[in-house]
Amino acid sequence: MASIPPVCDFGWKAVDATLMGVDGERHSILGQAGPHGLVVAFICNHCPYVKAVIKRIMRDARDLEAFGVGFVAINSNDAEAYPADSYDNMKIFARENAFPFAYLHDADQTVARAYGAACTPDFFGFNSAGELQYRGRLDASRKEEGPSDQRRDLFEAMRQIAQTGQGPRDQIASVGCSIKWREAV
Repeated sequence: MASIPPVCDFGWKAVDATLMGVDGERHSILGQAGPHGLVVAFICNHCPYVKAVIKRIMRDARDLEAFGVGFVAINSNDAEAYPADSYDNMKIFARENAFPFAYLHDADQTVARAYGAACTPDFFGFNSAGELQYRGRLDASRKEEGPSDQRRDLFEAMRQIAQTGQGPRDQIASVGCSIKWREAV
């Protein structure tokens, strides 16, 4: 079932945590920031929305490096209920797609809860001061890959943030599979 995150809470401060990456090392989320900003993307391995745009996510992450914007992806899904999203499968997904960014495992889901992540993919774009300036979609793609010439919403927003410190006021929310939360014990 599709889920849609809330609109951008401008100025909300990025939350840091240290999580295990698919490279077997622990990484600080904020340690992935570039001098002009950071994208924190909540993704997973099995979501058809993520699979449809994963090549575009990687393209935008690479292209944003030129603007001093870092990128990190986090998987917070309950791997017990959704084995395709296990840490071992994260390693395979990252390797098969040659991720140019850290892919981190939020095993206890505390980071997703701290960010208020709602779906996969869910993008949070921060300026150099760690203030949220973008909470929107990658582009107009959904479960099917869209045309290659469509507007790059995330890229354009982050380029603006890198240059001005401010995100666009008009943003279109991402749409994707809901985060797969663990049942309360």
